[in-house]
Amino acid sequence: MELVTGYGADKTMTALLSGEADIGFMGSEASIYTYLQGAEDYAVNFAQLTQRAGNFLVSREPIEDFDWSMLEGSYVLGGRKGGMPQMVFEYILKKNNINPDTDLTIDTSIDFGSTAAAFSGAKEGDSGYAQFTVEFEPHATSLEQQGKGYIVASLGVDSGYVPYTAFCARKSYFAEHNDILLAFTRALQNGMDYVNSHSADEIARAMKPQFPETDLETITTIVSRYQSQETWKTDLIFSKESFELLENILMEAGELEDFVPYEDLVDNTFSTMVATKK
Repeated sequence: MELVTGYGADKTMTALLSGEADIGFMGSEASIYTYLQGAEDYAVNFAQLTQRAGNFLVSREPIEDFDWSMLEGSYVLGGRKGGMPQMVFEYILKKNNINPDTDLTIDTSIDFGSTAAAFSGAKEGDSGYAQFTVEFEPHATSLEQQGKGYIVASLGVDSGYVPYTAFCARKSYFAEHNDILLAFTRALQNGMDYVNSHSADEIARAMKPQFPETDLETITTIVSRYQSQETWKTDLIFSKESFELLENILMEAGELEDFVPYEDLVDNTFSTMVATKK
């Protein structure tokens, strides 16, 4: 098996539907979009991995007692419009009575993974100079280490439990490769069991070979942060309640008009099997 980084749900889903990839890991909103676009061999989610958003709000200046109202009137580097990171961000803003369209300016034009560089490289007076940016790890911690940003809020904590990422495969792949999907899901569950029974230091040491450019202390800090906010699930079952919450977030973001069938886009056969055999 070969592991390839997709750089965003849109690109990962394109690779999956084209047959370039067999299994995709991304925000499940992508599976809803392709289903609604009429794809015949659409993607079906079979294992939910995270239950909280994994990104953070980074401020250019340190803020001791942050409140989301501080974003009113500000310029923020956000995520791709219609992507899970941006929709969760907007969901939090609305929960705090902030209108994402009128109460602040959110720049959604910068490519995934490039916002940290744009944030740190901009100078006051530049047209793209932002007071805040929404960042995943390790970029959020890296900005802090460089003294170019300060984590002031966790989107994962402030949005609550959200079905943020899941693994999916084409409908036709299920029919032909049940054995592979079951083995893959079993391996994922073993990984979740390890994460939920070991320290941040132990997990970081196990992960380190996959992130040679990041030092062990930084990885440990990131893992500890994710552990403390219960980012990872204990099992991989994608519940109907979680799926409907995802659809509600899409509706609030104006990306979805009607509910789509949970039964069409989620198959918990393998996640339930491995959960009950732990």
